[in-house]
Amino acid sequence: MPAAAERPAGYPRSYDALIAAAQAERGLTVYGNADRAELVGVVAAFRRAYPGIAVRYADLGSTEIYRRVTAERRARRPSADLVWSSAMNLQVKLINDGYAQAYASPEKPALPAQAVWKNMGYGVTAEPIGIAYNRRLIPDAAMPRDHAGLEALLRRRRAQFTGRVTTFDPRQSDVGYLYLSEDMSITRDSRALLSAIAATKPVLVARTEPMLAAVAAGRQAIAYNVIGSYALERAKRDPRIGVVLPRDYTIVTSRIAFIAADARAPAAAKLFLDFLLSRRGQSLLAERSLWPVRTDVPARRMPAAQARPIRVGPQLLVYLDRITRQRFLRDWQAILSGVSR
Repeated sequence: MPAAAERPAGYPRSYDALIAAAQAERGLTVYGNADRAELVGVVAAFRRAYPGIAVRYADLGSTEIYRRVTAERRARRPSADLVWSSAMNLQVKLINDGYAQAYASPEKPALPAQAVWKNMGYGVTAEPIGIAYNRRLIPDAAMPRDHAGLEALLRRRRAQFTGRVTTFDPRQSDVGYLYLSEDMSITRDSRALLSAIAATKPVLVARTEPMLAAVAAGRQAIAYNVIGSYALERAKRDPRIGVVLPRDYTIVTSRIAFIAADARAPAAAKLFLDFLLSRRGQSLLAERSLWPVRTDVPARRMPAAQARPIRVGPQLLVYLDRITRQRFLRDWQAILSGVSR
C-alpha cells in the first residue's frame, strides 16, 4: 500500500487489511445533506490520508436521501455506501428497517454514549438550532435572546413583522418537523410562540439556505429554527446576519451516519466514517461550524444547562408514527389558521 495510507495511531493491526480493501474499491458514494462547500477540507484531508480513494458526494435534501435510498433498494440499483443526514428520525428509521450494517468504529470509545446506536448509527456532529435575524432591521441590542422574548417581540410588533418571519414547513421538511416537535415536547410554551409566529403570516420553506439568503437580503427579518452551523458560518462572512442560540434552551441535533447494508464499497465507507469521527476529521468539521460530537476536540460548545441534545436512538421513531405525525400536522395547521384547540 502507499506509504501515505498508514494505519492511524491506536488502531488495531487488522485495520491494515481494511485499508487495502478500501484501496481496491477505489472510492465510495456518500449521500448527505451537509452543503458540499462545508466538506471540501474534510474530503481533501481524507484523500491525502488515503490516496486513490475517491469520495463521490451527492448533496441532497434529507427527505430526498430517504426516498432515494429506499427506492434504489427496492429497484436493486446501486446506491450510497455511506448515508449521512441531519434528519435524525429518518436515519433511525432506515437503520431500524434494515438499511444499515453494524460496524464497531475504532473511534467509538471517544464518542458520547448517546451518539451511537446499535453500532450502526453514529452521530457525527452536535449542532445547535438557532434563530437568525437581519441586523439592520433588528439591532443586536433589540433582538431577544430566548423564546419568551421572541414571542413578546412578535406580538408587540406584529404589523412590522407580518410577512417578515420565515421557518421550516414541517409538511415539506423532516428536519423542520423534528425541530418543531422537539420544541413542543420541551415546553408547552412553544404553542404560544408558534401562535405568535403564525400571526405574522410566516414564509414556510424546506431548507435553511433560502431562509438565510432572505434574512441577509432583508426580505425576511427573522428565521426561526435554522440549522445553527449554517447560520454561524454564513454570519462569519456576512455582517448583515446575526445569530441567537436561545439561552432558555437550544436544541442540539446531530448528523447521523451509517454504512449501507448493501454498500458496494463497505471498506471505503468504514474508512470515511472513521475519519469523520477522528480528532482530525472532527477538527476540520469544527472549522466550518459543523460542531463536533467529540468533547476532546477544541470547539465552541453549548453550556449543559442550555443544551437540549436529541439522542440517537429508537425514541426518534415516535416522530414517524403515522397517527402521531398526522395529529401534529393538524395541530400545526390549526395554529397557522389561528384556530384555538
